[in-house]
Amino acid sequence: MAGPGSLYVTMQPQPGLPLEQFHEWYNNEHGPTRLKLPQIFTNGLRYQAADNQEPTYLAVYDVTSTSHLGTETYTSLRANRSSREAETIGQVDVQRYFWDRVLSKQSPLFVPIEQLTDEEAEGRMLVAVQLTPKEAANSVEEIQKWYGEEHMDMLSKVPGWLRSRLFKTSSLEEGQPTRFIALHDYGKTAGLGGPEYQAAISTPRTKELYAKYATMSSRRIYSLFYVFGPASRDLYNLSQLSAAKSTFKSPDGKTFTTNSPSPVIESYFTTPDGLTIPYRLEGNPDPKAPTIAFCNSLLTSLHMWDHFIEIFKANRPQYRILRYDFRGRHSIPSPPQPSTLDILADDINSLLTALRIPKLEALIGVSMGGATTLKFSLKYPSKLGKFIACDFNATSSPANTGAWKERIGIAETSLEDGSPGIRKLAGQTVERWFHPATMQRQDTVAWIRDMVSSNDVEGFRYGCQALWDYDLKAQMNECAVPGLFVVGEGDGKGALVKAMDGFKGLLGQRGADLAIVPKTGHLPMCEDPEGFWTAIGNFV
Repeated sequence: MAGPGSLYVTMQPQPGLPLEQFHEWYNNEHGPTRLKLPQIFTNGLRYQAADNQEPTYLAVYDVTSTSHLGTETYTSLRANRSSREAETIGQVDVQRYFWDRVLSKQSPLFVPIEQLTDEEAEGRMLVAVQLTPKEAANSVEEIQKWYGEEHMDMLSKVPGWLRSRLFKTSSLEEGQPTRFIALHDYGKTAGLGGPEYQAAISTPRTKELYAKYATMSSRRIYSLFYVFGPASRDLYNLSQLSAAKSTFKSPDGKTFTTNSPSPVIESYFTTPDGLTIPYRLEGNPDPKAPTIAFCNSLLTSLHMWDHFIEIFKANRPQYRILRYDFRGRHSIPSPPQPSTLDILADDINSLLTALRIPKLEALIGVSMGGATTLKFSLKYPSKLGKFIACDFNATSSPANTGAWKERIGIAETSLEDGSPGIRKLAGQTVERWFHPATMQRQDTVAWIRDMVSSNDVEGFRYGCQALWDYDLKAQMNECAVPGLFVVGEGDGKGALVKAMDGFKGLLGQRGADLAIVPKTGHLPMCEDPEGFWTAIGNFV
């Protein structure tokens, strides 16, 4: 039975294909589609030639078992490729190889590249050596023995060496003669021309091997320049494309990109319990730009931030901006599971992992998003620089739980005219949320009412349970992340202002400031985006 192996793909874009188009397609469509199959692919790495040879580009994917590469799950990716992928790959000279792993040796310092940050990973060196066995009857065995008994040990003495692996032609390549490829991982600086390396390639046994048993058919040196995650994130190459070339919608409708008028990626990530959750990435296209993330309230979508985001981008163009929908907005896991603040904080962590974002500059959340923001700062302090938690309570009450149960009953009941009960709930919710002055603006009322109405009813039932029974007050003094609390002046007719003023001093060693947005209610960033910016601008 086949074991772990590698999918090894060399690529040379043809002269007519712009490199930014090639990279954007590969980084935002091709690679993430494969990394969304963790049962097959454990990582995806892109390299560029460091030896001035062609093909210039290399992609290497470690696979859990090469047998998976013969299944429909994998082959259907190629069979059902998008029209854009078909057009783009038609302009690339591609060679694809399947390799079964034979041997592996690694340094105690080796860390799987996918576990490194981009800054740590980029620039790592890879030496790829292909060997063809000679006609001697025992050539295959002698090559394997040489690597296992001598060569890997000798290479391990080379400065910067991290890992060596030997692969042979996969059993999937029926009828193909056995060949070998050795992949040697080195740090960003490696002693490839030094005395230790020369000693490794000059032993008597090495000379005998090449004389009798093996021919080196190629030796390539590559530099790592991109590590895939399962979520598309390449705003930079997207920003270099025209509106026509940048606008793409995947065949399943779940991924969308455009550079009109600015680069935006909409796609999804998958949680450990199998739930797919949409996200939107935009703002500064520099891959090293710091990231600000936003958590919406229960029953709304990531688009509740739309008007405020335009103000934020104009005032803080240095940031990437990340938004996502809460679990339950669109669907629930199977079997159904009530949400908790722990789970919601874990979802943010899963999103950051999928996007390979090691740390957020700031996290901003409102209502259930505010409680989730505080929970994330307590559970994942090393992944957050600061936070803003808006219009939330640090603890729930039995009365609050009872109110949520009543709202579930309304949402799940069909009205006399046949319309869904969640439409009635939406009207009640917006009236409860908004300041009387906001209720006079019918466009704002209709915008949020329609957003609430479109929430999945079953998702609401399980999602709102995150707010039933929690208490963050006891943990707040442990918080090591600086925070700002914000509340609309009229939220709960002023009751929430008093509540947040009461617990703001519990945060960390110094407490948190409380900013009040005048003439707004539960969603100040929707009711008065400019006023909300005034409240938080000095903090971010």
